[in-house]
Amino acid sequence: MRLITLLLFVVLLAIQYPLWLGKGGWLRVWELNKQVGEQTARNEQLKRRNAKLEGEVLDLQDGTGAVEERARYELGMVKDGEVFIQFVAPAPKVSATPPLPPPPATKPGSGGH
Repeated sequence: MRLITLLLFVVLLAIQYPLWLGKGGWLRVWELNKQVGEQTARNEQLKRRNAKLEGEVLDLQDGTGAVEERARYELGMVKDGEVFIQFVAPAPKVSATPPLPPPPATKPGSGGH
């Protein structure tokens, strides 16, 4: 009876091994699902980028608005008869960094060191 139990246990382990650790086992499926999720996220990011680039290409092919915008902002160009005016905001009066702590006070007669 003991031999039959041991034999059944070994058969059970032999059946379970491919299920958990084999080529199509649970661990491999879990890892592949994780990779699919990462690739799906990357694909969505690239689809958004491609849509943006496609819109920009269509705008460059069809109209002059995108060309003018690029010429103005990237190259600093202006049209004939236009005047370029740039407003510069004043610097903030309060510093964003905290003040330095005061230096340590020296006792009289200690010689400063």
